[in-house]
Amino acid sequence: MAAYIDPTAFTFFGIDIKWYAIIIVSGIVLAVWLANKEAVKVGLREDDITDFILWALPLAFIGARLYYIIFDDWRYYLENPLMILAFRNGGLAIYGGLIAGGLVVYFFTRYHFISTWKFLDVAAPSVIIAQSIGRWGNFMNHEAFGGNTTRSFLEGLHLPEFIIDNMYIDGIYRQPTFLYESLWNLLGFIVLIVLRRRKEFFREGEIFLSYLLWYGFGRFFIEGMRTDSLMVFGQLRVSQLLSAVLFLAAAGLIVYRRKVVQSPYYDRKKEK
Repeated sequence: MAAYIDPTAFTFFGIDIKWYAIIIVSGIVLAVWLANKEAVKVGLREDDITDFILWALPLAFIGARLYYIIFDDWRYYLENPLMILAFRNGGLAIYGGLIAGGLVVYFFTRYHFISTWKFLDVAAPSVIIAQSIGRWGNFMNHEAFGGNTTRSFLEGLHLPEFIIDNMYIDGIYRQPTFLYESLWNLLGFIVLIVLRRRKEFFREGEIFLSYLLWYGFGRFFIEGMRTDSLMVFGQLRVSQLLSAVLFLAAAGLIVYRRKVVQSPYYDRKKEK
């Protein structure tokens, strides 16, 4: 069996630097770069993206942490408040970050007189590719895995040895749900990037809504395979429930905006 991956990449002046952090930051850097390139094409400024990130990034991390704490065991964190800051080994929930980031988008675009839908369209492909990359941080932390399986099953998926070997967790092989979601998000990124370049295929806001459809659909089923889900009301997987809500809401908004609002087509050359 190959060496078990150490979640710590290296130590710098006595501080352990985790692979999780390196991978998450790498995904964010790529996302910002892609968003900057697309922003210019739709009449926004690179400064719009930079200014937004300065607000959104810290608040998204706070949102991701609070979401995890609330649905994990908030009583434990009330009794051990210092553990609220102990997130370097994980404990960030992407939906919490998306909710916080969405709120920042709304107020930021209103303040700067930018179309909220246009801004969300720019952000959506960048967000989903960052999510795809970020799941590898979960892999390095040996988390976000699924139920019990066998080595022969994993070998049948033609996975690299290092993935198979590191899916041997707590004495048994596990479903690599982190990989399923990473690949699903990567495919979603490709689909969004290809389709948004087709003239008059999307109306404004529908790239973002299509992201919600794609991510919500995949996350609903993948979340059902995981063994470390956050729960609500004792029995319901909170991220699975939220995925279903977002999927239905996005589908409803697409129909409503086309039938009632008559929203304009997505125009990559339209000025702010």
